[in-house]
Amino acid sequence: MDVRASEQAIRKAREVLTREGWAESKLLEIVTSRNRKLSSQQRTKFFKGEPITRSTADRIGSFLGLTWEEGDLITVKREKRKQDKGSDIDELVREVRSLYRDKIQYDCGEMQLLNRQVPIDDLYTDVYILEDIPKLRSLNISERMQGFDPIADDPKSFYLGKVHGERVPGLEIVTDGCKVMCLGAPGSGKTTYLYYVATQCNKGELQANRVPIFLRLSEFTDEIRNHSELSLLNYIEHLFHTEGVEQPQATETIITQGRALILLDGLDEVPKDFSKLVLRRIREFCKYRKNSIIITCRTNALDYNFSDLKFTQVIVADFEQPQIEIFANKWFVAEAKNNKQAGETRAKEFIEKLGLAEHKRIRDLAVTPILLNLTCLIFKNNLGEFSKNRSELYQRGINILLEQWDAERGIERDEVYGKLDLEGRKSLLTHVAKVAFEENRYFFKQEEIEKYIADYFLTLPHAQIDSLQRDSRAVLKSIEVQHGLLIERAPEIYSFSHLTFQEYFTAKWFCDRADWQCLVGYISEKHWRQIFLIVIEMRKNANDLLLCMKQKVDLIVTENEKIENLLVWISKKCSSVNVSYKLAALRAFYFALARSLNHQFTLNLSHQDSLASFFDDNLALTIDQSLAHDYKLAYNYAFSPELSLDYDLAHGYLPSPYTSLNFYPELQRSLKKLQDQFPYHLEDEYLFKNWWQTNGSAWIKRLINVMIEHCDIGHDLQLSEEDNKLFQRYYDANQLLVDCLNSGCKVSDEVKKEIEETLLLPIDEIKKRQQQM
Repeated sequence: MDVRASEQAIRKAREVLTREGWAESKLLEIVTSRNRKLSSQQRTKFFKGEPITRSTADRIGSFLGLTWEEGDLITVKREKRKQDKGSDIDELVREVRSLYRDKIQYDCGEMQLLNRQVPIDDLYTDVYILEDIPKLRSLNISERMQGFDPIADDPKSFYLGKVHGERVPGLEIVTDGCKVMCLGAPGSGKTTYLYYVATQCNKGELQANRVPIFLRLSEFTDEIRNHSELSLLNYIEHLFHTEGVEQPQATETIITQGRALILLDGLDEVPKDFSKLVLRRIREFCKYRKNSIIITCRTNALDYNFSDLKFTQVIVADFEQPQIEIFANKWFVAEAKNNKQAGETRAKEFIEKLGLAEHKRIRDLAVTPILLNLTCLIFKNNLGEFSKNRSELYQRGINILLEQWDAERGIERDEVYGKLDLEGRKSLLTHVAKVAFEENRYFFKQEEIEKYIADYFLTLPHAQIDSLQRDSRAVLKSIEVQHGLLIERAPEIYSFSHLTFQEYFTAKWFCDRADWQCLVGYISEKHWRQIFLIVIEMRKNANDLLLCMKQKVDLIVTENEKIENLLVWISKKCSSVNVSYKLAALRAFYFALARSLNHQFTLNLSHQDSLASFFDDNLALTIDQSLAHDYKLAYNYAFSPELSLDYDLAHGYLPSPYTSLNFYPELQRSLKKLQDQFPYHLEDEYLFKNWWQTNGSAWIKRLINVMIEHCDIGHDLQLSEEDNKLFQRYYDANQLLVDCLNSGCKVSDEVKKEIEETLLLPIDEIKKRQQQM
């Protein structure tokens, strides 16, 4: 029965509002606080004296503490609707859209960003999806690993979860009558995508002839706990009624006519005990096949499919550079509030610094909205800089994925971890990561990773051996579905979603135990470089680790007489140079020079012009100058300014080639003699090549002999292939040691000085120094 409020009833209601000091909108807050809803349309109709249902009038009276008396409510007769005309359903849709608009805006108008809510239009960045999921899932492990290099500088190789395929704008799949199962990792933007679809429909920008209906499946589950017979249609009817949709059979008419856009969020959030019932209700509802339906679910949480109901599976794609830039610009503008220009300036700084080579690991993580938001937040809090301690960023990102993201949205999932709290979960993952990394494994079979998990559980008190396999499989699934830290790449083949996460957890294993002797055993393994850098960052005091690293580095070449002799020569050479710079820097220079010479005795002189610049009066040894660029690249990269010699400064104190030949008359005469022997007059390339093939080798030998005689540089080290490999290992290990030393880690001045002063010294000299201390 419909009624309308009389002037007498409206006056009574306003008197209560005045007495309490409330505005009319306060009614909505009261209802919300009591877990019941009143739409703004219902409130407005009451105070305008327009028709509403008797139950709505009684609800308003109850909220205000009023009992309606005779004359307060006037009965209104409904007009019969003509259901046989197409215009009637259009009118019904318009009316329901109008009544339901506020709820959609309330439910979907803001997006969750960790610690705050932001209007969706202020921050939403277009989502792209990948279609043809069956094809992507059928890729075998060799196809997944194509192009993957754990020690490469290409950031794409760092993200093991990268799935390539044709990217389609998310709104393009929202077609009339579409049936879509939208999958994605935690924090990939699935829910935000549904919010945007709902609000766009609400505005009439998308499927304006349909009613947008957004449902959280976790809330629907809460209802069917106590009402197991509740159908989705009944639930939607209840939501409509709460918002003032009071026409008889309005819900059924809209649904049966296929005039709804149904958005079901979070299928993975349904507790296991109710999953079958919820799935049954969804399948029953799909008989109304004219409606558009989109369901979201975390990747690999879907143990069932709706292919028989003509659903298409898609996956939310990672952000690419244009999306990252758009998101960052919107994020910083939203943070700046009224100062758009300041926000855009800070966003530009963020993008520029994120693109630097030193931040490639951070850039690797910032490909999903949740982790990109965290990256923006850290940049803001650090006043325009990324945290120098990357491990802090990794730790916060992991905490979000393991616990915070679900907790902030009030989601409780099935507990399969037993008594493992957050730290226990991290401990489990550090065990898996470390064991796999030591075996040089980035991809592992399901049975292998289940064994890693079972081995960890064996270390816990009261381990149930008979259930280890079952528990390990359940935990593996939970880590994958709930947190997205482990991902199934191919059938029964797993890896960490990001190589960065595996590196972080491996580093954490060593930090938790301070097992430096074990760690330094990998100091010359290139793929362990990031582990060392992360461990150094995580340590409150890095003295012990750095000293342990230095001892291990010094032992690498102790058994190789040739390389030890080279180090002795470098030490003597540096002692003969009278400069004010650190000896470690000079040793680094001559070490780089010797290393370059060892690789470049055969010069590429395909044309006379390639040597034309060698014989300038202001240059010294020709071959040294040809290697100067090598030196600058090698050690300006490997050593910090404190330990490096700048190429330009080198002109001031090094002997030839960096000073005028006038100081070395014998050297000048020898080079002039070689210059005269060079066939500059042969302009014909064919004639020059003939000369070079006949005389080039002897000419180079004479040049090298001049260099040895006058500068004691250029000796043939006669290193074998194995010697060269050891030489390279020693070089890389020293480079890593210096990178760690200059990473901003917490190290005492005494330890730093000791390492610097003994860098690249032969082992006998190091022992002598130690005996004198």
